[in-house]
Amino acid sequence: MSRSTSSEPIERGWDVPWYRVRTEAFEASFLPSAGEDLDEVCNVDVFVALEDGSRWAPTVFTVAEVERLMKLWAGTDEAVGGRHFWVPDGLIVRVPGIDSMTGVIAGDPFRFW
Repeated sequence: MSRSTSSEPIERGWDVPWYRVRTEAFEASFLPSAGEDLDEVCNVDVFVALEDGSRWAPTVFTVAEVERLMKLWAGTDEAVGGRHFWVPDGLIVRVPGIDSMTGVIAGDPFRFW
């Protein structure tokens, strides 16, 4: 049995309403919608707690979700008619799913601060 590295989940599972993923370096608490397929999550709030006590609370979107929202807002007053997308502490990823998002956070969690 190999020892886990900081990017590999040590523990994961539901603590309703949270889906928590713990690694050696951080714990990520995702807040997906009820009944949402965890492999298809494309827009989710997450609270990341690093082992040094620092915290970060981004909203994670996929590129496809950003495009969908901008199209939805076209012709409305929201986001200047869908001409821009802005969210504080937003993180945009290519691939949907909690595992993919956790991998991005684990890739270099300190660069987001």
